[in-house]
Amino acid sequence: MKPNVGSLDKGVRIVIGLVLVSLVFVGPRTPWGWIGIVPLLTGFVGVCPLYTPFRIDTRKTR
Repeated sequence: MKPNVGSLDKGVRIVIGLVLVSLVFVGPRTPWGWIGIVPLLTGFVGVCPLYTPFRIDTRKTR
C-alpha cells in the first residue's frame, strides 16, 4: 500500500491514539480505549486503508 497520511495527520492520529489507549489504564478504565490502537498504527505506518477507496492523500505534493 502506498503512504497516504501526511505529517500533520500522523501527529494528530498518534496523539488521539495515545489518549484513547490511556483510557484503558487511567481515568474511566474502559476497554473501549483499545480502539486507540487503530489511529496509532495508521499514524506510525503512514497508511490509512479508509483513505484508499476515496483517493484521499494528505501528504504534501511537490
